[in-house]
Amino acid sequence: MTYPAYHLLMPKARDTSVVFASPHSGRAYAPAFVRASVLDGHSLRSSEDAFVDQLFSDAPRHGAPLLLAGVPRAYVDLNRSATELDPALIDGVRKLAHNPRIAAGLGVVPRVVAGGRAIYRGKIPLALAKARIAAYWAPYHAQLRQLLDQSLAQFGQAILIDCHSMPREALDGISHVGMKRPDVVLGDRFGASAGAEVVDIVESALVSAGLRVARNAPFAGAYIAQAYGRPARGQHVVQIEIDRSLYMDEAAIRPNAGFAQLQSVLAKVVAEIAAYGRASHGRQLAAE
Repeated sequence: MTYPAYHLLMPKARDTSVVFASPHSGRAYAPAFVRASVLDGHSLRSSEDAFVDQLFSDAPRHGAPLLLAGVPRAYVDLNRSATELDPALIDGVRKLAHNPRIAAGLGVVPRVVAGGRAIYRGKIPLALAKARIAAYWAPYHAQLRQLLDQSLAQFGQAILIDCHSMPREALDGISHVGMKRPDVVLGDRFGASAGAEVVDIVESALVSAGLRVARNAPFAGAYIAQAYGRPARGQHVVQIEIDRSLYMDEAAIRPNAGFAQLQSVLAKVVAEIAAYGRASHGRQLAAE
């Protein structure tokens, strides 16, 4: 059984430079993958950014594309480089320079899920890993590049909002000076993946909606922010990490009583960010 590499939800009229994407909310678990794992289906979902696709589902209504992963992170991680192959998992891969993500078992084909729990009994063939990358990673990134190139061509800039969720425990022990525990962490790789004005707008939209926001700790942005963030050429990537406990029961992996409210709040945030993508284009046209 095969699944789509991605799902692309397009607006009726694309009128903003903003693109929203969720590379970790895929939940199509192939039966053969589940059978090959030492974990049950529920445990495999622990690495999933569950329901993030639904939280940002309003994007097309506000003129912005929404790109969603077709398969789960435990199967292939779209927020990793295709070259981040784990020699501890994939037979025939040589160990190269130290990579903390690979060392943790979180390469492009993950060895573990949340909590460091091994997915497989032993190693998998290199051909299998390459087949997953070709079938799912490559098409997703080709589509993402196309969307950003279209924004640059049409609007003179591209803004990618890379949407994720984080376990509540991810913030345990993290000190955010002068503020309570954040609801959202924005990652711009300390200014390397997005211009200051863009990040300020995203933060302002979230704060205006009543959410507490921190930047770059503990999540500064991973492969997608690094690979696509080119603020000097007008291409910006801002990673958004939302505390899962705001909207879901993490143990049961189901929406909680706060889901509808957060979805409504984020619809307003999406609208404000998309409006910025329209207004900034208008300012560029006026300047020209």
